[in-house]
Amino acid sequence: MFKKLFVLAVSSISLFAMGGPALVETTKLVKGEVNPLQEFVGTLKFDRSSVLAAQNSGLVKSISFEVGDNVKKGKTLVQIDADLLNAQIRAARANLKSAKDTLKNSSKDYERYKKLLKSNTITQKEYDDALLSKNSSSSSVQALESKLKELQIQFLKKSIKAPYSGTIVEKSVQLGEWVNAGTAVAKIVDTKKAEITFNVPLNVFNGLKKGDVYDVNVGGNILKANLNAAIPQGDKLTRTFPVKFKAKLNGTFVFDGQEAKVALSKNAKTEGLLLPRDAVIKRFGQNVVFTINDKMTAMMIPVQIIGYVGKQVAIAGQGLMPGMDIVFKGNERVFPNSPVKVINKK
Repeated sequence: MFKKLFVLAVSSISLFAMGGPALVETTKLVKGEVNPLQEFVGTLKFDRSSVLAAQNSGLVKSISFEVGDNVKKGKTLVQIDADLLNAQIRAARANLKSAKDTLKNSSKDYERYKKLLKSNTITQKEYDDALLSKNSSSSSVQALESKLKELQIQFLKKSIKAPYSGTIVEKSVQLGEWVNAGTAVAKIVDTKKAEITFNVPLNVFNGLKKGDVYDVNVGGNILKANLNAAIPQGDKLTRTFPVKFKAKLNGTFVFDGQEAKVALSKNAKTEGLLLPRDAVIKRFGQNVVFTINDKMTAMMIPVQIIGYVGKQVAIAGQGLMPGMDIVFKGNERVFPNSPVKVINKK
């Protein structure tokens, strides 16, 4: 299959290159030591996943979502009937207004009695009664304000809102259904970020550094993932340790529980052929390099990446030998059998 694809690509791309040779720069393959890569299989889950539940009991009055909907933060998803609560709020507001009027009058009376006491026009008891009435009215206002605030909080809890922007993946409630406090109504996930967990042995675990970026393969898509945490709590049976990566999905379709793969370095050293990382590019779904034959045409060689050393990559491939010239600049414009011109050749 690859042979057919390769022949078709060569014939079509060679015609494209007839306009003139591609200008490239080459570098020589050199031997060196590298920490070999080992592939690990892990599991992806969305960075945030929440089961939304009712905070108050009541009848489900409206539902404004379906499974698969993308919703914005703060959107009302489920509205629980609040007719009785609205009536209680109206009554509480009326009682509070009456209490404030009473407080206003008792405060006026108190101020008048305070002046009268100074002129010895009233008794001490009459003054004390006025003060008690004012304080009692003030306490009533505070109690009613607290009651109204409590009812308003309960009213807000009748609306179940999206805690963040995401996708609804489960619907657990129907219109007209009675729900109690704590009843699950929906599940939402944040599809913008993912957490990927791998279990690795100690010789790999020790070589990892928090914040470093790694290529994680999820369903054929390469995600740039930051090492977020290396957890020093090993599995006694497998002698491995969990490491967690965080990645932005940028619209890439993935699903919770999907398989993920990553290549990480081991401590053991091995020999490999080194060259700049830019020399290795993707063509036809695999890693390749380009060398140049004596006719000044490009020859594509599939390679396997063994590991990395700083800004260099260690590779292995059929026919590769130390000292060979490999294209490392301009290779994005090069195709199999296309003419090239080396501009850094002495």
